[in-house]
Parts: sequence; structure tokens; C-alpha cells
Amino acid sequence: MDYNRALEYIQDCKRYGVVPGLDSIKRLLEKLGNPQEKLKIVHIAGTNGKGSVLAMLSSVLTCAGYRTGAYSSPAVLEHRESFQVNRKMIAKAEYARYMERVSRAAEELAAAGFLHPTYFEVETALAFLWFQEKGCDIVVLETGMGGLEDATNVIPAPLVCVFASISMDHMAVLGDTLGKIAAQKAGIIKPGSRVVSLKQPEEAMEVIRAACEEKGCPLVVADPEKASGIRRSLKGQRFSYGGMKNLSISLAGTWQIDNAVLALEALRALSETGFPVPEESLRQGLSEAAWPGRFQVMEGKPLFIVDGAHNEDGARRLMESVRFYFTNRRIVYIMGILKDKEAEKIVRLTCDVPEAVVTTSDSANPRSMPPLMLADLVRPYCANVTAADSPQEAAELARLLAGKDGVVVAFGSLSFQKKLIGSAESGTSKKDGTRTPAKTLRHGGKI
Repeated sequence: MDYNRALEYIQDCKRYGVVPGLDSIKRLLEKLGNPQEKLKIVHIAGTNGKGSVLAMLSSVLTCAGYRTGAYSSPAVLEHRESFQVNRKMIAKAEYARYMERVSRAAEELAAAGFLHPTYFEVETALAFLWFQEKGCDIVVLETGMGGLEDATNVIPAPLVCVFASISMDHMAVLGDTLGKIAAQKAGIIKPGSRVVSLKQPEEAMEVIRAACEEKGCPLVVADPEKASGIRRSLKGQRFSYGGMKNLSISLAGTWQIDNAVLALEALRALSETGFPVPEESLRQGLSEAAWPGRFQVMEGKPLFIVDGAHNEDGARRLMESVRFYFTNRRIVYIMGILKDKEAEKIVRLTCDVPEAVVTTSDSANPRSMPPLMLADLVRPYCANVTAADSPQEAAELARLLAGKDGVVVAFGSLSFQKKLIGSAESGTSKKDGTRTPAKTLRHGGKI
């Protein structure tokens, strides 16, 4: 099996849908020798912020000298970015080789009359097998949709369970109240684990506390309000927390301080399990952590921002950053939302700011809301709205509408982020009409 064939196989697995529960993944992993049982894991759940926290933790642990695996979803720029060791993606040849082994086991199960493992189950099994055979000292593992019945929850007790921001999303599967959603997320808590949670709304916090008491797990609550000396720019942010002064992160977005505080508390808990991190490595790892598609700032005229805000809480946080960074700037949106998201709430929260909105979709994703339908939702809040046939067309039109001194903010479903980032990276027009490549702004300064 080569890499292209491996990609064809995993894409074909999408036809098996989403099947909550652990029976199928357990059978698959048993055929592969239960690699997950040989790993030491930090398990991250939550609605928004999981990926950013994963990026910070894996970056710090790598800088501290630990062989660190990281598994996240969904990928944004490149399929293989979901599988990393020491911040390097799995090689194409490796992915193909491991997929051949996992697919063989999956097909044997299907031939024996069991349900064929799903897309996420196959990928999760591949990740565990790869991490185990790469000899990872530790793995930072992000849940998919929930927690309790998520395929990643097949692991034994993690060293640390980490909870990023919990809010309303995937209600059809996880429940229609914050408490029900939190209960699904809290399903990753197991006896013997330490638990670190971002300070949540009280309804969610009560559920996490109760789960910790039931399982006998110590709980630490990370409170971003205790961060001080915060200085923000589009190139990065600085803050002090827990006796450490002038910490630096390269991620823009006002909410990333919350994620950094959570990562710091998780690292503190992890140090109690035999994974201490020197302060120099912590500072370096935080400053180098990067995460594509989350308030990603691209150079150019106009400035181009790409963000994955796709639910109510994500939209609210995005607007905090837009209002903070871009006062008195002409703002144009590119919006693309999935049909099963609360599109009207997202529109209501965001569309009082832009001077124009361009709607678009990922035509390859059947869940995408048609651009004309989304434009109809936007029009009561912003009359200057246009539906574009593709993300590339949307990017070109948004640039024209924003002008060289304006700002384009592209957000919504992660399914079309790759195309938008590609459009942003095409850069700014020269006088002769050609484009120069744009670069993502990074904060490379040292403390």
C-alpha cells in the first residue's frame, strides 16, 4: 500500500459513519496487540481550545527532551499533521505502512461479521500503534467529539486528564444542556489520574468536580483571571502566571492566554508523575507552539486572518479578538458554516462588525451550508453580503472589498480552512499584478 492508496482507504472509511462506543476500537486494538496499554498519556477533552493546549503541551515536552507523540483532529493543512512525534508529522511511507497493518486488521473484523471500524477508529488505532513502536515517552492525546464514548477513551488511566473550555456543540450526539455535554467530556476521568480543568461555567464545573470525587482523582482548576501583565500583539502575547514572569506565546487570539494557563497547570500536574520540565524548556516550548487555523495571522495588504470558530462559544471568542485588535479598521468576513451547526447564533454574534461579508463553502463536504443559504442568514445583520462559489473566489473578492488597509477575517468550518490559508498565502498584489508569497506571522523573540 502506498500513501495515495492509504488516503483512499481512510477516506472510504467515512462511509461507516460515526458509531459511539468502544467495542469496535477495542477489537481492532486487540488484533494489533493493544499498543495503547504501553503508552503514558495526557488526555485532553473540551469543546474549544483542545488543539491549542495540545500544541503547547507537546511543544514544551519536546523541548524538555521527552520523545512526545501528539494526536489531534481534524487536520487543517495536511492529513498527516494529526500524527506527530516531537512536532514532526508522520512520513508518507510510514503512514502507508501502518495503514496497511491497521486496514488488514479492520477487514478481518468485518469479514468475521463485526461492524467495520469507522474512520476515526482506524486513525486512532494507527496513532497508538505508531506511537508505541516509535518509543514515545509520553503521548498528548486529543479526544474527537466527546469523551466517554470517544475512540480515544479506550486507553487505561491517563497520567493527567485536561479539560479545555466546555460549551454547547454537537448537541445531537452529546446532549442538549451544558451539564450533559460536560458529563460526556468527563467520561475520560479514570481512577489514578490527575485532573486539570480550565475554570468552566458552574454547570460544567459541578459535573467535573463530581466525577473527580467519584473516581478519587485530585482536581486543579486553572483560572486565567490570575494571569497578569498581559501584553498582546498580532505577533504573540506575554503574561505572568504562578510565579513565572514574562512568559511568551506565539499564538494570537485573546483566548489563548486561557489555554496557556491551562497548559501550565497541566504541566505542573504532569511533573508530579515523573515528567518534570525545566523552566528554560517551558519558556521555549510555549513560545514555539504553533497551531494552524486558529486566529492565524497572515502578512499582506489587506491583513488576512483565518480562524476555526464554528460554534457559539468560538464565535464569541473570535469577536473579542477582532474588536481588540482591529478598532477603526475596515473588516470584511469570509464565512463558511456546516449545516448542522447553530449558524444563526454564529451570524448574530459576529455580523454587526463587518462592512461586507462573503459567504462560501467546501463543495467536497456534503455538510457544508450552501453559500446562498448562509447569505440569507447574514443579510438582516449586514446588507453587503455576497455568495461566492469557492473559497478561492471568496478570498479574491474579500481582498478587493477590504482594500489594502483593511482586514479579511475568514472563519467557520475547518473543512475549508486549507483552501483559505492557501489563498491567503498567495500574498499581496504587486504593482504589476503578480503576487508575492505571504508568511505567517511568528513571534520568534526571546524572553
